[in-house]
Amino acid sequence: MPLVIAMDGPSGSGKSSASKGVARALGLRYLDTGAMYRAMTWWMLEHGVPVEDAEAVAARAAEPVLESGTDPDSPTIVVDGTDVSAPIRTRQVTNAVSAVSAVPAVRARLVARQREIIGAGGIVVEGRDIGTVVVPDAAVKVYLTASEEARAARRAKDLAADPAASVSVTQAEQARRDRLDSTRKASPLTKAADAHEIDSTELSLGEVIEAVVRLAKEQT
Repeated sequence: MPLVIAMDGPSGSGKSSASKGVARALGLRYLDTGAMYRAMTWWMLEHGVPVEDAEAVAARAAEPVLESGTDPDSPTIVVDGTDVSAPIRTRQVTNAVSAVSAVPAVRARLVARQREIIGAGGIVVEGRDIGTVVVPDAAVKVYLTASEEARAARRAKDLAADPAASVSVTQAEQARRDRLDSTRKASPLTKAADAHEIDSTELSLGEVIEAVVRLAKEQT
């Protein structure tokens, strides 16, 4: 079976950069499942759906048309024909995505779509439940983490355009999201029993990519 690499972990651990780097190094496709949940959340906010109301979110979860590109050099996420790569990264979406992601109807729809995209393999997939739910038989499973401080600093840097996104504010918002994601009933954020844990706190991006590529080569 063509290689499937599952990259799980909390926000700010470096999953996106590492996943894209690994995909480039190995000539694989790349899928950011988090972007799909963010896109769904953006759509709900744009359409005035109260994101804390699970029933309201579930009632409209089948409406948005999502398209995810799999080129690691230019990954795209399109909703109803609109490229939402930038707006899904705002703090407003970030702080609402855990509520939307916890809705079983949302997860059922997006997991089914993710499995269609993954297909026969040849792909690096990043998210929070890839190795535990989406592709539990993935050949390589990685759980990428880092200290809370390091993750908050990285996220605050990503949100540099938002003057309210200080490291301390970002860390508090991140801790809330981690708590919600790890305690939700539907596919909680957790490390798969057979995943290789990599702590990226003191590692460079290149070192993380190298470690994952090494694991992948051991499986082929």
